[in-house]
Amino acid sequence: MDINKNLPAIECRNLGKTWNINSAKPFVALQDINFEVQAGEFVVLLGPSGCGKSSLLYLLAGLEQATQGTLLGFGEPISGTSPQRGMIFQEAALFPWLNIRDNVAYGLQLQGVSKAEREQRAMELLARVGLNGFALKRPSELSGGMRQRAAMARALALSPKVLMMDEPFAALDIQTRAKMQNYLLDLWQQSHASVLLVTHSIEEAIGLADRIVVFTARPGRIKTIVPVKLERPRNPRDPAFHALHDQLAELLADEVDRAFAEQEAAGAAAV
Repeated sequence: MDINKNLPAIECRNLGKTWNINSAKPFVALQDINFEVQAGEFVVLLGPSGCGKSSLLYLLAGLEQATQGTLLGFGEPISGTSPQRGMIFQEAALFPWLNIRDNVAYGLQLQGVSKAEREQRAMELLARVGLNGFALKRPSELSGGMRQRAAMARALALSPKVLMMDEPFAALDIQTRAKMQNYLLDLWQQSHASVLLVTHSIEEAIGLADRIVVFTARPGRIKTIVPVKLERPRNPRDPAFHALHDQLAELLADEVDRAFAEQEAAGAAAV
């Protein structure tokens, strides 16, 4: 499908999502979401637990339908999944019975790409993420960070124009997480895709984003959007990095308190 790169890669207009909408206890996850992601832009979604960040990614990926508002991808309504939009989850969703090369090539196989071409493409991507020596290994033989690199390669195999990532590095140790962030930035700059990444980490948000979308506690609304004007690569010891960290921490403090209070109230009501 041809796309118009002069249009926003993602556009949300008055977007809302209510789970179990026809039940006795509907759950409002998102409300009045309005923002755009430009072609090639790196946007991070930051907010307290339960504020609807992951729900928004599912809507953008076409895995769920909005209950209100409009959602567009390059000017076209998003009504289902598309190879133009890739998704990476917190746990690397690799097929355990396939080796890493065939996992990466799986989407290409579904598209009818010849075996020789898809294997070549998979090997090129594995080389880009530093896994070309592990192509014939099964996922169980790889570390968590290596599995996430393989998941990135698989998502990029279809050359998506938008890549969505739901806390992809949350389960990794600090050192591996830092390495994975560097891999992600390299892949993003090579692919020219738009990226939307969900995280709870202020440091990760500042280290990666062009803009940071700060969410309120549930129902999730956009509290503010903070541009990150620091040059890459970003130094966490830079005073400007610390100043931005303090700004974001202050923006989130009340929202985190509200989220915890709501969770405690819900737990007490369930007893």
